[in-house]
This record gives sequence, C-alpha cells and structure tokens, in this order.
Amino acid sequence: MRKQPIVTGEYYHVYNRGVDKRDIFNDNNDLYRFVESIYEFNKIETIGSIRDARKNKTESKALAMLSFEPLVAIVAYCINPNHFHFVLKQLADGGISKFMQKLQGGYTYFFNVKHSRTGSLFQGTFKSHHMSSENYFNKILGYVNKNYQVHSIPKKKMSFILAGDYEYENNNFKIISKIEGKKFLVIFDGPKSFKKHCDEMVDIVRQERGKLSLLEEDNLPDRV
Repeated sequence: MRKQPIVTGEYYHVYNRGVDKRDIFNDNNDLYRFVESIYEFNKIETIGSIRDARKNKTESKALAMLSFEPLVAIVAYCINPNHFHFVLKQLADGGISKFMQKLQGGYTYFFNVKHSRTGSLFQGTFKSHHMSSENYFNKILGYVNKNYQVHSIPKKKMSFILAGDYEYENNNFKIISKIEGKKFLVIFDGPKSFKKHCDEMVDIVRQERGKLSLLEEDNLPDRV
C-alpha cells in the first residue's frame, strides 16, 4: 500500500522500467501495442482486452463513437526502449492506479504470449511523485517531455522512442489530453516558448550529470 494516497484532481509524475532494466519492446509492433494500450485502458468502463475493444469497434460504429470517461489525463510522456515516464492528472478516484494496473498488466500479457516468456516485465507496480509545487511541476514537465534526450540511446533503439514534445511543438495532441495540452501551451505562451522551457530543463539535467545510459537509474530533478 502506498504511503501517500493519490488524490483526484492532482498531478503526478509516474514512471517505471523493465525488470532487470531489460527492454520492454523487441520490435516496433510492441511499441504500437503499448501505445494502443494507453488509449484503450484509459477508461473507467471495463473493456476486457484490446482484442475485445477492436472487435466492438469493428461490429458497431455507434459504439466506437461513444464518449468514454477517462481515468487520467495525460499531460506529458516519454516512452523509451526500457522505461517510460508520464505526467498524469487523476480524473477519477483510484484512476492512476487502475490505469497503470491495466496498462502494465495488459501489455505484459501481450508481450509474454508473443515472445514466449513468463513472469514480470516491469519493475514492480509503478513509482509516483506528487507534483506539489509549481517549480517542481515545471521541472518535471520539461524533463518528461524530452526524457529521451537525457539518455545515451543506441541508434538501433531510436525507433523505440515516442515522446510528447512533438505533440506540444505542433499543437497537435493525440496521446496527450487536448484540454491539458492546450492549457499548458497558454500558460507557457505558445509552442515555441514551451519548447524552449523543455530544452532548458534537459540542458540543466545534462550539465549536472551528462548523458546516462539506459542501464543507469534516472536521477530525478529535486522536488523543490
């Protein structure tokens, strides 16, 4: 049980990595499935499985047009070859825990069946930090949005990276909540200013510690 409860309406930095620091994607289809899982499992309603969701959409256009209530709003994200980061706003009680349980459990099942393995894929449930101050929020927002730039990533693994910086810089939100994304673009005075802020956060981190390999633990920005 978590020491601090996750509060609805608040923002949290949520992250996890592959067990034993292993890669969580073996090919691009794995990455696409993970992204599909982010979409499909972010719903209060129970969908059962990704296969069920696909079947429902195929059989009923009306059902596909229904507006589902999300568990969380995704504010920023970075998916790396062996770990991921999110900035999430909890929209329903228990929303973050439910979303992460469904996301990690569903993807692990898919990955294990596809690659003929058993056991955990992720290092525990997930880690979370309450973004309780404006200064810490701004640091983490930039840090998460371009997290791949603080790592030294082999060229052969660059295709396993997906991050929110593209969505913000093009004002075109797909994974990120349109409401939250547009709100923060207003706060930061537009895409160019927001990009500058994120680049500055990355520069600060890289000046402090250099580029980390994917096997090194992330040393997160100070919570002040």
